[in-house]
Amino acid sequence: MTAISLKNLDISYGHTQITHGVTLDIAAGASFALVGESGSGKSTVLKAIAGLAPQWKGDIAVNGKPRSHGIDRGFSKMCQMVFQDPYGSLHPRKTIDTTLSEPLDIHGIGNQGKRVEETMAAVGLDRRFRFRFPHQLSGGQRQRVAIARALMLEPRILLLDEPTSALDVSVQAEILNLLKRLRREQGLTYLMVTHNLPVVSFLCDRLAVMRGGRIVEVADVAQLKAGTLVDPYSRELLAANKGHALESA
Repeated sequence: MTAISLKNLDISYGHTQITHGVTLDIAAGASFALVGESGSGKSTVLKAIAGLAPQWKGDIAVNGKPRSHGIDRGFSKMCQMVFQDPYGSLHPRKTIDTTLSEPLDIHGIGNQGKRVEETMAAVGLDRRFRFRFPHQLSGGQRQRVAIARALMLEPRILLLDEPTSALDVSVQAEILNLLKRLRREQGLTYLMVTHNLPVVSFLCDRLAVMRGGRIVEVADVAQLKAGTLVDPYSRELLAANKGHALESA
């Protein structure tokens, strides 16, 4: 089954076209990466899928259902997004309990206390953090809250926008190990944006390389690890990432 299907996706902001004919199929249960330099259109693709960049042409389907332009409550139960900056993505005046309960309130889902504690446990957060505020948590703990919030509605797909780039290297490894475990335990599908190829090697099965809003190559991670990417720009990215090791537990 295909979890995410993109066909001839052209995304614009005003009169500026950001992506050109992006076409991808991502299998259910896969972990797929979009890589490329800043401004290549990677995050814009995620935003279009999530309904945060509604000016697009082409086709977006999630679990076989065509995506509308904009926010869709039914879609939010299938697919959620984790943002890059755990410092900015959480409301500073809301406790962790309020932040995690909010999606349940919106969708009229009960038994909230139990679900909040279960999800906190799933992402490795002690229950004592439940009634704290974001400023009382470390960056890694805040990103765990952001991941927990994305999981509250039990979606099958997570869109990950540079989920570790704002964190220290040792904390990055903790979050990546968490994401790998959650995918295995919950059968999740990941579409991740990153510029860090060691992260792709650790977490993903396949990748697409973007440049100037276009996909220039789609490859298996085995090709990345072997250094056998074909497109000249892909090989430039690979050369630029050499020497950047990823610590993992």
